[in-house]
Amino acid sequence: MAKSQTSYVCQTCGASSTKWSGRCDACGAWNSIVEEAPLSAGPGAKALGAARGRTVPLTDLATNEAPPPRAASGIAEFDRVLGGGLVPASAILVGGDPGIGKSTLLLQAAASFARNGLKTLYISGEEASAQVRMRAQRLGLADAPVSLGTETNLRDILTTLDAERPALAIIDSIQTMWADNVDSAPGSVSQVRAAAHELVSFAKKRGVAVILVGHVTKEGQIAGPRVVEHMVDTVLYFEGERGHQFRILRAVKNRFGPADEIGVFEMTGGGLAEVGNPSALFLSDREEPAPGAVVFAGIEGTRPVLVEFQCLVAPSPLSQPRRSVLGWDGGRLAMILAVLEARCGIPFAGLDVYLNVAGGIRVSEPAADLAVATALLSAREDISVPRDTVVFGEISLSGALRPVGQTENRLKEAQKLGFTTAITPSRSKAGDKPDLALKHYSDLAGFVGDIFGAG
Repeated sequence: MAKSQTSYVCQTCGASSTKWSGRCDACGAWNSIVEEAPLSAGPGAKALGAARGRTVPLTDLATNEAPPPRAASGIAEFDRVLGGGLVPASAILVGGDPGIGKSTLLLQAAASFARNGLKTLYISGEEASAQVRMRAQRLGLADAPVSLGTETNLRDILTTLDAERPALAIIDSIQTMWADNVDSAPGSVSQVRAAAHELVSFAKKRGVAVILVGHVTKEGQIAGPRVVEHMVDTVLYFEGERGHQFRILRAVKNRFGPADEIGVFEMTGGGLAEVGNPSALFLSDREEPAPGAVVFAGIEGTRPVLVEFQCLVAPSPLSQPRRSVLGWDGGRLAMILAVLEARCGIPFAGLDVYLNVAGGIRVSEPAADLAVATALLSAREDISVPRDTVVFGEISLSGALRPVGQTENRLKEAQKLGFTTAITPSRSKAGDKPDLALKHYSDLAGFVGDIFGAG
């Protein structure tokens, strides 16, 4: 039998190699490579005729099973992102920037679940009990029946959970957990992987819902091996800008509900307050019509959200003009600028371009292309777009405007907020004719010539 080969794993990025070196070739970290024992050969590696495992029961796809029961927290935005509530025996990973409010959100969720009858344990590995109690008093949650513990030893935590048998356990955070059977420091790739595996396995075997808090890297990804995101059932990101009071809880993976669903919260002195109508809130501070300001009717998950794109175009003293983007994809902006120049004859050479999404929300769908192009042209030509107009549509490299999904929901949300005109691509399926004046365009050149008198 071939001898198992020892592997050497980088504790920073998780890259594996067959020999040790002082510097990781994948991420460039120094002294981060640690030797790991090989996995033992499983039953499949044994010769034919050796001991075999049991037969796995199989079913067909037509098997009818009841949907999993859900426990509502009473926080509508939190339940929305989970897909309607908390599923027993589920594992949830919550990531976000330091100080963004993850612990505050989960402490409020723990208090809500506990008040609704779920036995809830909150285990903190980062703060002392007194610190968590002070936060609870500040949030008005001191009377909530939540059991609090502070520990980092994984073996002690699992023993406590097995003895208490809660319905929900919150671990804050997975990077502080320490498994004494793994020879590496807390927070390393090996420790995070081992701790997550043990906690997820415990959740499945005992029927306990587990919420894990994860730190993020400077790139915004959850720190540690990506296998942790594959282990859990749901991955949530808590996003927001420190200078804004809005916070977005976004589901990027959910085995029990829709992905890309969002919940909107507002950070207040008394904690996080849910926002039932985020469109009205994002547009509440709009000023009078100004060049470069355009309202985009977007879709986040299953809900329509209206946000304002703000653009500034100014002469640049630099040989390479600035392209600054907040809340949108910088590569997408470069593509829109290239299409405007190549297909419409409108150059932006020698001009600085600054693009911002008001409110601190991040927009990722390509349906914002036409709104961005409108904001760019409005700022460049110093022409204001009417205040009661919304814009959405995708732009192709040929300059054609492509229809986008859920047009009817976008228009209904715009109409509900008092908008009277919508600029959309041709062939958009609006469903029941809304009470809005619709302007359809098939290509970007025709749109530019009609709205801005150019092209």
